[in-house]
Amino acid sequence: MIYLDNAATTFPKPLCMIREMEECMMKYCGNPGRSGHNMSMKTGEKVYEARKETADFFGIKDSSHVIFTYNATDGLNMAIKGVLKEGDHVITTAMEHNSVLRPLKALESRGVNTTIVRCTRNGYVHPQMIEREIRENTKLIVCTHASNVTGSIQPASQIGRMARERDILFLLDGSQSAGSVPIDVEEMNIDMLALPGHKGLLGPLGTGVLYLRPGIEPVMLKEGGTGTNSRDLRQPAEFPEGFESGTVNAPGIIGLGESIRYVKKKGIDQIRIHEENLVSRLEDHICNINELPGCRDRIIMYGPRMSECRCDGNKLENVYGKTGIICLNIKDTDCEEVSEKLNQYGIAVRAGFHCAGIAHKTIGTVETGAVRFSVGPFNTMRQMDYTGEVLYRIARNC
Repeated sequence: MIYLDNAATTFPKPLCMIREMEECMMKYCGNPGRSGHNMSMKTGEKVYEARKETADFFGIKDSSHVIFTYNATDGLNMAIKGVLKEGDHVITTAMEHNSVLRPLKALESRGVNTTIVRCTRNGYVHPQMIEREIRENTKLIVCTHASNVTGSIQPASQIGRMARERDILFLLDGSQSAGSVPIDVEEMNIDMLALPGHKGLLGPLGTGVLYLRPGIEPVMLKEGGTGTNSRDLRQPAEFPEGFESGTVNAPGIIGLGESIRYVKKKGIDQIRIHEENLVSRLEDHICNINELPGCRDRIIMYGPRMSECRCDGNKLENVYGKTGIICLNIKDTDCEEVSEKLNQYGIAVRAGFHCAGIAHKTIGTVETGAVRFSVGPFNTMRQMDYTGEVLYRIARNC
């Protein structure tokens, strides 16, 4: 199977991560922070190491403000619902995942007002468009770092700087960028960062991270056992324990720490260059297919082209780049049918609306959905060539 669904979750996972998790579950795996015996203490130490590794990876000075979650959705809900209250105004974009848009929709009934800023057809938001929507009661700007539909990388640094200058909180969704696009919370003025462990960080499913800048104390959404102040019925406010009630996914967190070490060793820049080259190769195949007899212009690509993102930037909408995603349709063919045909050839992709209906409205596929190809660090050029051949067969015969 050629796996091109890395935007959903990366596969395969590094063997070093699998071995680290296996060692945890077979040799110690006590409940961290709950007991004084060696197994519990070793698990706690390993979780602490993973927390420090994560903090270092994202330029976080105080690792206690790294909170481990179950996924990015968990972290985004904690951040959004934790800081917004009745009368607050929040700004977001038309390229967001439902993990942002649905919590904001739910908060409308509690008196929170939301503005969704329009994006270009290629899936970019301009900082000026966000700036125009700022009000006196704007409390939060929340933005995806990279679209899960088109791969468009948003100008997060500019947005973060603008928010900091106006004393507005900035929450970045790093679901599609962490691990392949550099993120530094200090340099980018990020107040809150939510991301999954199982995508670009190459960690296990069921892991995620939420960073909260010191000074931000959101409303607790969950109370329970923390292993601290057990005689007090009130939830402790200390970081990170107060935000990690209950038993944490210790094997997953420890595995995530190891996968982050793997990504650091491999190098984010090298991963990104590799993925850009893969996408460029497949885009070239698609462009060539569209020139062939019987296939002329049958494949429609959405979002920016990698070649445009690599230019010196005369086109404002493309200067921010894109991640390893290609979104397309074949004329007169249902996207789910294309996905199934690819599956028959041993190619795994995702078709549909990708939990981002407004993003599909932005790029013009709200009625049809689209087929998403998303590469990862373990894909090869040979796989891109084979995928190009299969797309030609499908386009020619549809």
